[in-house]
Amino acid sequence: MTLYTHKSSNVRKTWFLMLFFLVFVIGIGCIFSYSLDSPIILYIAVIVSIIMSFSSYWYSDKIVAKLAGAHEVKFEDNKELYRILENLCIAAGLPMPRIYLINEAQPNAFATGRNEKHAIVAVTTGLLEKLDRSEIEGVLAHELSHIGNRDMLLMTVAVVLAGTIALMSDFFIRMRWFGGGKKRGSGGGQVQAIIMIIALAAAILAPIAASLIRMAISRKREFLADATGALITRYPEGLASALEKISSDPSPMKSAKNATAHLYIANPFKGKQKISFMSRLFMTHPPTEERINRLRSIKN
Repeated sequence: MTLYTHKSSNVRKTWFLMLFFLVFVIGIGCIFSYSLDSPIILYIAVIVSIIMSFSSYWYSDKIVAKLAGAHEVKFEDNKELYRILENLCIAAGLPMPRIYLINEAQPNAFATGRNEKHAIVAVTTGLLEKLDRSEIEGVLAHELSHIGNRDMLLMTVAVVLAGTIALMSDFFIRMRWFGGGKKRGSGGGQVQAIIMIIALAAAILAPIAASLIRMAISRKREFLADATGALITRYPEGLASALEKISSDPSPMKSAKNATAHLYIANPFKGKQKISFMSRLFMTHPPTEERINRLRSIKN
């Protein structure tokens, strides 16, 4: 019996998500192109969406590591960390990923890469300094769960393509306000006005919709990775205790980016979050208290 019952499903979801965003981007490009009477916008939308889709697939590990300011560490640099991760990989039935280190005081970690053979696990120096061995094992098992379930590819593709839609919308608004595009003739003025209203609404709402999809995917995958990580270590309290320490640590993360925040085991941006319905929609992570309660409800 495999731990990763959702693995093949996630591969299908990733390709479906890429196809969905590709069609979505082309659709938005059609609206923008028609409203400004500029076919070049549609061509740009198609080219950019294809390039971003496949670059996010093939180079997700390098892109995210660069954004996070992470550097690769070898066995000689941290033998203890390597041994912990190696033992967990044996228990999880996964190949050894590359290990990256982020020079930050805040305890945190993430995994990324397109598959098990091209995965990386990145941890902060703060995580190694402030957590004990069982807590570090819990965090690393959580990240290995993302690798085993192919979550990191799904979430990386989502953030890259959501960013593409945001850039397109910004491009359209700038062109519109600064007089870009050709003017249509007097005929069909009412239709043109309706199309322009639709285009403006799409420019405003499309990035929000894409971000909501990305955040919803992230929250769901965190719960699954918590449960799978607890199965790997057979000690849910290790991860629960780690989440408590990570959430209560006041250290800011200077290298944190909005684009990659959802990949971390806990939100790298510190500060209280109001857990209202609207706040939940825009959260990249489930409430920490809820995650801890679920972990402590698991029977060893």
